[in-house]
Amino acid sequence: MSYTGDVEVGGPPDMRELPGLTITKLAVGPFDNNAYLLRCTATGEQVLIDAAAEPERLLELLGDAPLSRVVTTHRHQDHWGALGAVVDATHPSVVAHPDDAEALPLPVTEPVRHGGTVRVGQNTLSVIHLRGHTPGSIALLYGDGDTPHLFTGDSLFPGGPGNTWGDATLFGRLMDDLEERVFGTLPDETWIYPGHGKDTTLGRERPHLKEWRARGW
Repeated sequence: MSYTGDVEVGGPPDMRELPGLTITKLAVGPFDNNAYLLRCTATGEQVLIDAAAEPERLLELLGDAPLSRVVTTHRHQDHWGALGAVVDATHPSVVAHPDDAEALPLPVTEPVRHGGTVRVGQNTLSVIHLRGHTPGSIALLYGDGDTPHLFTGDSLFPGGPGNTWGDATLFGRLMDDLEERVFGTLPDETWIYPGHGKDTTLGRERPHLKEWRARGW
C-alpha cells in the first residue's frame, strides 16, 4: 500500500520510501503525537524526530540499526516524554534549538539554528527556525527533487499554524516566519509531516494564508 500518513495511537506505523531515505511515522501517547524515524538507505543510520512517548514502541521501531540523533522540534513535554529512555538505551546525540534547550530533560549535545543542518547518514536535513509556538521551534526539510518533505512539529498543521494562545505578537511572528521561510521558498508539492494528526501539502494550505491572518489563529 502507498503511504498516507494516517496513523493512530496503538496502531501500526506507516512507511514511505524515498530515494536515499525511508520515513516511518508512528502515533504515540495520550496527546496523539507523531514520531518520525528517518533511515538512510545507504548506511542504515537513523534519526528520530520527537521522542514523544511510549519509549518501548519507539525502541521497537528502531530495530538493530544505530540511532545517531534524536531531534526535538520544540520544548513542550508531549514532544520529549520518551527522550530520556530512548537516549539511555541508544546513546544518540540530542538535537534542538538553543532557545528551547533549557526546557528539555537532557542536555542538548548538538544545538541547531536557522540555516543549520542535521545529518541522516548520507542525507542532509535543513533546519528552519519558526518562532511563535515556542521560541525555539524548528522544522526540518528534506529536499527530494521536486517534492520536498518538511517536518513541522507544532508550527504548521492541516488548517493553520500552531497554537499561539491568542497572543497577537506570537501569532504574527509565526505567520511571518511561515510565509517567508516556508510558503515563500517551497513549492506546493512540499509534503508536510506535523507533530500531531494527518499530513498535508503546502499546496493544500497556501490558499488559506489570508484567511489565517484574518482570523488571528
